[in-house]
Amino acid sequence: LTGLGASPGVVTGTARVVRSLAEAAKLDEGDILVCEMTLPPWVPLFAVAGAVVADTGGLMSHCAIVAREFGLPAVVATQFGTRTIRDGMTLTVDGDRGEVRIERG
Repeated sequence: LTGLGASPGVVTGTARVVRSLAEAAKLDEGDILVCEMTLPPWVPLFAVAGAVVADTGGLMSHCAIVAREFGLPAVVATQFGTRTIRDGMTLTVDGDRGEVRIERG
């Protein structure tokens, strides 16, 4: 998947698709948070995640700014990440290049 590299770094980890805060408990330390977008109540998830992939957003979006503050690689504007990625997939998130690679499905 390609998008906009919104926060630098490269991380490989397990994907967790979180569509609402009600699903946040399935995110474990170091998991890749895959979401449509984030809002201020989602900030605690950034303390757990190893990287973030979002369907929407830009360099000044909430997701991008908070990812940079937490030092997490982030790729935003993937458009269909939450429809392509499934829980448990192994992903490599390259926030420098704006790429998300599915390593294992």
